[in-house]
Amino acid sequence: MSDATTAMARETAEAPDAVARLFEREGDSLARLGRRLSALRPPVIATCARGSSDHAAGYLKYAVEIGLGVPVASIGPSVASVYGARLSMAGGVLVSISQSGRSPDIVALQAAARHAGALTVAFVNVADSPLAAEADVCVPLHAGPETSVAATKSFVAAAAAAAALVSAWSGEAALAAALPRLPEALAAALACDWSPALETFRTAGSLYVVGRGPGFPIAQEMALKCKETAAIHAEAFSSAEVMHGPLRLVEDRFPVLAVVPDDAARAANVAALERLGRTGGEVFTAAAFDVPGRRLPTAPTGHGLLDPIAAAVSFYRFAETVSRARGFDPDRPANLAKVTETR
Repeated sequence: MSDATTAMARETAEAPDAVARLFEREGDSLARLGRRLSALRPPVIATCARGSSDHAAGYLKYAVEIGLGVPVASIGPSVASVYGARLSMAGGVLVSISQSGRSPDIVALQAAARHAGALTVAFVNVADSPLAAEADVCVPLHAGPETSVAATKSFVAAAAAAAALVSAWSGEAALAAALPRLPEALAAALACDWSPALETFRTAGSLYVVGRGPGFPIAQEMALKCKETAAIHAEAFSSAEVMHGPLRLVEDRFPVLAVVPDDAARAANVAALERLGRTGGEVFTAAAFDVPGRRLPTAPTGHGLLDPIAAAVSFYRFAETVSRARGFDPDRPANLAKVTETR
């Protein structure tokens, strides 16, 4: 679908190599961090991020909570940078995720958490940034320079780092076996054809993106990309929460994109899709197996936790095409900049 003439297309295509590079260069450090967290046994993990990085943090949340049973909560950066709150985090861990590593509010919250007794961990693409320099543990993402405003390969690398950390911490054999094959799956994801959804997205004014568990933060990331690259009003919901008030809008072929990994929520997700279809939604489902609605193929990864990452890669390629089909430049969306230095 893409002719790779935009930075977004080129950088999406670099995601498989970025993840392979991450695993090669940071595999040992992620393993050490996993062992350190296992020994520390933190009662809670906090995350700090904004934008696409916050969706990677949401992915980390579900991975940790499902794989280890440790609660994970997001802390708003303004708690430290604007409100000056004193945190109480003795024995806890803060994971900050950032592409640039230089948003002042993210740096400020990390400093406050460290002062409050937390172990601070930074997943950051720019290894010589303030966030990286001031963290107790820095995991460089090695995604390489990212010039498009729309984050792609840096998000994929951050999610892959989260999965690798959970693998090392939990010791789950199935996840450990699937991770080395992830770059290959991501390369296959680039070839997945989502063109059957192109006309619907090209003309859409609004749509929903739904997911559950680790698929939900990926749905949030997809909705963000619809907004920033294609000027589509897109909202993300859990496939459970969409059955409440949001279901009211699903009629007359209202577009719905669903992220459905092959995990424990598969049956519940399928039931939700069937209901969305019955109420009149035009349902497109990103999945590696047969599901209700119009399936948009994704590459199987061998593990339900990793499936949403592959779906994100297929979506990025599709979103770049949708943006251009709607007459936009996905690299330079109106009103936005690559680095948002909020305070």
